[in-house]
Amino acid sequence: MQLKQLELVGGGALTVYLRDSCDRMPSAIDRPLVLVVPGGGYTHVSAREGDPVALQFAAAGYHTAVLDYAICEQAKNYLPLRQLAQAIGLVREHAAAWHVLPEKIAVCGFSAGGHLALSSAVLEIPGEADQPRPDAVILAYPVVTAGEYAHRGSFAQLAGTADRAAQQAFGLEDKIMPETPPVFVWHTMEDETVPVENTLLLVSALHRAGVPCEAHLFEKGCHGTSLSTAEVNHPSAHRSRWLTLAREWLDDTFDFHLGTGETGG
Repeated sequence: MQLKQLELVGGGALTVYLRDSCDRMPSAIDRPLVLVVPGGGYTHVSAREGDPVALQFAAAGYHTAVLDYAICEQAKNYLPLRQLAQAIGLVREHAAAWHVLPEKIAVCGFSAGGHLALSSAVLEIPGEADQPRPDAVILAYPVVTAGEYAHRGSFAQLAGTADRAAQQAFGLEDKIMPETPPVFVWHTMEDETVPVENTLLLVSALHRAGVPCEAHLFEKGCHGTSLSTAEVNHPSAHRSRWLTLAREWLDDTFDFHLGTGETGG
């Protein structure tokens, strides 16, 4: 595996994990890439939702990357979204050299990172022409709505104000369009930090727009359980199955089936 570090605008960074390609693995010369976007309420970038997740997708045969993006005062003026869009663009720019399938780039976001990941698919950056977009979106307990069930801290960081009217520009459930890429999302019913209504509102909007979507709700679990393994805390054999479900969904969405003998890519 090759490791690459790329600098992004505004002090952001992209860490890329590239699986090796060789002629003796002809089904995996070129691979999709999963770009992981950790959460943290736009006040920090959670290590628990970064490389542990990326390495799981790498083990399943994907190239992966982890985004380190602007937080706190630096999160204003769409800077985190500019950084993620730049990261997607850079992956496509280097696709041939890195053996990445440029039309098969997924973003995988957690909590506020889920908001950022979904924003990269549906939110317009002011003044940005030809904004790079992902081809699929995986979301874990995402921040979505700026309305009644909002995670206020995230939207205050993005808008730079406690004014709810200003924060509404960053709400996402009303920005879903038929051209939104396919979405996989999961949440827990017990989440008291980002209420499950965020995911319910999103799924409803996706369904109305005819966007391919798969959703899973788990009864038990607090906010921020990441992989739900002992490594990242809050282990649960049942809830940790979200990763297998997401990988199988992405395999089908991207027609990438290294583990089944089917040809993909």
